[in-house]
Amino acid sequence: MLREIGLPFQVRVANVEEALTAKLSPAEQVKMLAERKACAVAEQISGGLVIGADTVVWDGDILGKPKDENEARLMLKRLSGKEHLVYTGVSVVDVGTGSAVTDYERTRVRFRSLSEEEIIRYVATGEPLDKAGAYGIQGVGALLVEGIEGCYFNVVGLPIVKLRSLLQNFGFDMLAAVRPAARN
Repeated sequence: MLREIGLPFQVRVANVEEALTAKLSPAEQVKMLAERKACAVAEQISGGLVIGADTVVWDGDILGKPKDENEARLMLKRLSGKEHLVYTGVSVVDVGTGSAVTDYERTRVRFRSLSEEEIIRYVATGEPLDKAGAYGIQGVGALLVEGIEGCYFNVVGLPIVKLRSLLQNFGFDMLAAVRPAARN
């Protein structure tokens, strides 16, 4: 998403434990993991702003990424014909000062009723295996979604407007940082 809007960035992998805990609310969960990821990357570099994010699906229980195809099928069956919430935590760390701001976004998603055959076909695409709740709205998973209330980009995994607000705390204006498109 950052590439699509023309922002310069580098991707760094945060090697942190992403274990979910029933003790935390979905909002607390994603905020904690987003900040943990951002802080882990901030320790690896000498300057700049680091963005960390984490997404979960909540239908009364937190649904993270499925462990395998069977768990993906079970998650999709569970979400079929129902509404659920998608929470994404976003954290920004200023490496120079060590200061951090963290928040979250929540979006309501309504799935259409899925047949067993549709679930099997979708899981066979491989797309659900690395996605919270076992679907990606930005891909083939769009065919499962009947509607949403809230931020689409949150469901994709990075609520852009929320990120813009957090970056402003550090004097960073996303629109001013966008690289102009090349003109023919």
